[in-house]
Amino acid sequence: MSNLVYEIPILDHLHSATPLLYVTKSIDEKDWHSLIHSHHFTELLYITEGKGSVFIAGKEISVSKHDLIIINAYIDHTEKSSLDHPLEYIALGIQGIFFLPTDQVNAPIPFHIYRDKDAEYLVYLKKLVEEVQNQKKSYAIIAQSLLDILLIKILRKNTLIVEKSENQKLTKEINKIKKYIENSFREEINLDSLAKISHLNKYYLAHSFKSIIGISPIEYLINIRIRESKIILKTTNYPISDVSAITGFSSQSFFSQSFKRVTNMTPSAYRKSKSKLEKNKRKKIR
Repeated sequence: MSNLVYEIPILDHLHSATPLLYVTKSIDEKDWHSLIHSHHFTELLYITEGKGSVFIAGKEISVSKHDLIIINAYIDHTEKSSLDHPLEYIALGIQGIFFLPTDQVNAPIPFHIYRDKDAEYLVYLKKLVEEVQNQKKSYAIIAQSLLDILLIKILRKNTLIVEKSENQKLTKEINKIKKYIENSFREEINLDSLAKISHLNKYYLAHSFKSIIGISPIEYLINIRIRESKIILKTTNYPISDVSAITGFSSQSFFSQSFKRVTNMTPSAYRKSKSKLEKNKRKKIR
């Protein structure tokens, strides 16, 4: 993985409302395996070459040259290259803002993807990289000014607005709930218990969680449990009822129903398919 990161000095004047934290120029090589991660700031990812996928908020989306991906703060994401055409991209870390669709100004959504057909955004991104690489006098001021121009260009072409993250406190609370679900998914969890932990009204919690993470807290919980159950089904011969109980489902029937809805397969069929796949792999090795 070739990855050059240039940190930007925080300015105490002019552009401090939307500080540019860093500029990264990366090449996703074959030996690089990116892990799911999130940031406390918004990230702009621009594909300069290659093609592949980005995994954001539980979704896999194909991307290629000249795609711009905007990822709001605290959203899980990673990227994966095509083997034949590895991704190259420029990334910006921007603190203190959310990107919102104009018809949902009170509900930040996890991400936005746009096609830069005329490579207009790339012009400013290349200038940004040039400034932080050369680091000539007042380069940080120029970098912040280029960011302002880039943001205006993005907003001019798309149905988006930028909002300062007064909502950041709420976002942190939702992120805490998300981490709690990830760490405690085996326990009995419902909206009432999450509301007690977060000290938020459960309906407000459900709405805010879906707005920021992309799915409801209960759906997120089910996805975590299904992910864990897949591992157990592949690596053990535990009965389906035990897998259901281990992963926190209230009943085997609800587990099977949820598993099929998420994967389009029953737990038993999934186990058989993975077992058959492993056998075929062994045959090829021999």
